[in-house]
Amino acid sequence: MPLAAALSILDLAIVSPGQTPGDALADTVVVAQRAEALGYRRVWYAEHHNFQAIASSATSVVIAHVAAHTKTIRLGAGGIMLPNHAPLVIAEQFGTLACLHPGRIDLGVGRAPGTDPTTSRALRVDPSASDSFPSDVLELQAYFSDTSLLPGVFAMPGKGTHVPLYILGSSLFGAKLAARLGLPYAFASHFAPAALEQAVALYRREYRPSPEHPLPYVIAGLNVIAADDAAEAESQFRAVQRTRVKILLGRGADWTDDEADQVLESPAGRSITAMSTYSAIGTPPEVRRDVERFTLLSGADELMVVHPGPTLAARLRSIELLAAL
Repeated sequence: MPLAAALSILDLAIVSPGQTPGDALADTVVVAQRAEALGYRRVWYAEHHNFQAIASSATSVVIAHVAAHTKTIRLGAGGIMLPNHAPLVIAEQFGTLACLHPGRIDLGVGRAPGTDPTTSRALRVDPSASDSFPSDVLELQAYFSDTSLLPGVFAMPGKGTHVPLYILGSSLFGAKLAARLGLPYAFASHFAPAALEQAVALYRREYRPSPEHPLPYVIAGLNVIAADDAAEAESQFRAVQRTRVKILLGRGADWTDDEADQVLESPAGRSITAMSTYSAIGTPPEVRRDVERFTLLSGADELMVVHPGPTLAARLRSIELLAAL
């Protein structure tokens, strides 16, 4: 029996040790091509800045590159951090993508900066910019329609493309906004698990149907490392945790594995471990069990899966094994 929820991929464009960003971007094409061949619904890329291990900062450019090397799979942003940008600029970027690749482009938007405060200043972001997120979403949505909230200002390209919008979030704020606007909601439970159940319940309870979306639609993030051997899957997961603690706490410090393990046992390290609360790790039967449990818990219509394995080969094998469940 197939899994209850549709499967999609959030590709973090991981720059593995010994790789260049160019290598990581080449890997994104391989991942998307494999996902397309295996029947995944979509692949999304996230806007992060000043992370040496993530190469998707110029998110729309990455989408354009991958779209040019695939044929049918949907591609999009999961997401664009809207306070970093003028809505008109994003409408023009994704309107262009929609014209180049009709029927294949998604746009998920969030209100977090996607980086640290110092880098936000380097991006010239006003600290209060997130306060206007709801109105910015409405402005952006209008640019993709046949009208505009600003008289005489239109997104070209963009106008009339009706690029589908998704609200991203990890708190009740995004859930409430998505419900009020009648938009699909994607919860970042792959790294911010705490409010998942409460946010989804609020979203479904307060949902106001819209012409484009008469019913609520929930996407939930899940980490998956599927391998042919359980010990191999656990070894990969440990390697991922070590890498995350080095990036998030050591900013890439050259810690040994033993030193990284010690940090993971500290209070700060345990907070990073908690980020992976919703993870399915193991052989295909074990992963299927955990995926089914998570789908039931989250009530998700679609799973946005992160395959964080430490190598491209490991990620591709995980993608293949999950698709075969």
